[in-house]
Amino acid sequence: MREPFWQGVFPAITTQMKRDSALDLEATARHADVLIQSGVAGLIFLGSLGENQALTPDEKRRVVEAMVKSVNGRVPVLSGVAESSTAEACRYVREGERLGLDGFMLMPAMLYKGDPREIMAHFRAAAKATGQPIMIYNNPISYANDITPEMFAELADQKNFVALKESSGNTRRITDLRNTVGDRYAIFMGVDDLVLECAVLGIDGWVAGSGIAFPAENQYFWELTRRGEWDKARKIYQWFTPLLHLDVHTKFVQYIKLAVQECGLGAEWVRAPRLPLAGEERKQILKIIRDGIAKRPTVPKPGKVSSGRARET
Repeated sequence: MREPFWQGVFPAITTQMKRDSALDLEATARHADVLIQSGVAGLIFLGSLGENQALTPDEKRRVVEAMVKSVNGRVPVLSGVAESSTAEACRYVREGERLGLDGFMLMPAMLYKGDPREIMAHFRAAAKATGQPIMIYNNPISYANDITPEMFAELADQKNFVALKESSGNTRRITDLRNTVGDRYAIFMGVDDLVLECAVLGIDGWVAGSGIAFPAENQYFWELTRRGEWDKARKIYQWFTPLLHLDVHTKFVQYIKLAVQECGLGAEWVRAPRLPLAGEERKQILKIIRDGIAKRPTVPKPGKVSSGRARET
């Protein structure tokens, strides 16, 4: 098999905000730096966890500019593309390429359930608007559009589609994808609490969510799966799973930002219509997070940071 274009842990990072919901770019950069030091292979800003759709175009531009500058080439910097029209998606990737992004995580057009012809036309148009590599994001649970293995096979002739993020929640998809498209794309898992199961089936990377609050443990767990040390990986996974479940709830942004805050890596403030957790729900989620912190396993210190740089298309 050929080496995948991207591989490893590409965490989806939160967009840090102040209490009044203004952007906190310095805090976002500090968190990114901690993740890079843990050994991640890339970073994805302005995904669903980054509250992409709650930010204005100018705010998204400011995030991209600041993070490209802060990361300074240490790992690839990607941005989510979550626009509601094809024209806006094309505009966004052109602007992102100009600002120095290394690639994109492309979602279907928001707010519309397209048929396969429409979905693929949207993806192709955005891909043709940039020369940068693209990870296609399949999340039919959240975004109603399902990109099947057969559709990925049809899209394979578009050169800058290099990876896919599979978040259907169906582990069968990993093997179906391999059988249908072989090693044409790097396959990333996007559902935190299925990552061990999918690692066994053979994935190339992980778009981690909850693990941004526990970067050392997250990276160590991933490296165990790469080495095939399954007994050790299962032990970490058993500790990690209640925390990984935080990634698959409607309020995953609030839950993960609260975990980030409890671990001293940021703050819980979100952009409306989301609101910080309150009442009994907050108590329940804090208990999960604090139990995880109390039982936190001892893991080796991060080794040499992988550059994670992409190959040329």
